Amino acid sequence: MASYVVLERSPGREEAADLAFVRDGFSWLAFLVPPLWLLCHRMWGAALAAFLVLGLLSTVGELSGFPGTASLLTLLVAFYFGLEGANLRIAALRRRGWREWGVVEAARLADAESRFAAEAVVDEPGADAGRRIVPDPAAARAAEAGLLLGLGALPGRG
Repeated sequence: MASYVVLERSPGREEAADLAFVRDGFSWLAFLVPPLWLLCHRMWGAALAAFLVLGLLSTVGELSGFPGTASLLTLLVAFYFGLEGANLRIAALRRRGWREWGVVEAARLADAESRFAAEAVVDEPGADAGRRIVPDPAAARAAEAGLLLGLGALPGRG
């Protein structure tokens, strides 16, 4: 079962246009075509950087006479975008002012939206407090500022 990170544009407003569901997991499109995937998600700077890095690796590989090494490095960069694509997208949305609401576990996006809608009804004042489907966002640890590209210290490890 997949996990979907739910982000909201402004607290309290729960309209479809103000919510983003980001599937946490490997992204095949980000692996196959990183610059295009980044452009589709409006990450212009990262798309330009990915395009330049991939182009530079290809050029250096052709000029140096080691095309196998350049292809391997290009594959590793693409693999990185496949693994970290969801986290890059979440970080980009946070920089645009979006706030993390919580995590919903579901097999498909439609199921995640249904579970979110059920949880949103439980959160309304006067609603019958039922079983929580997603963890309480107030109990989540705060996002650490300054970490980029998944490279940083892990909490609790020194």
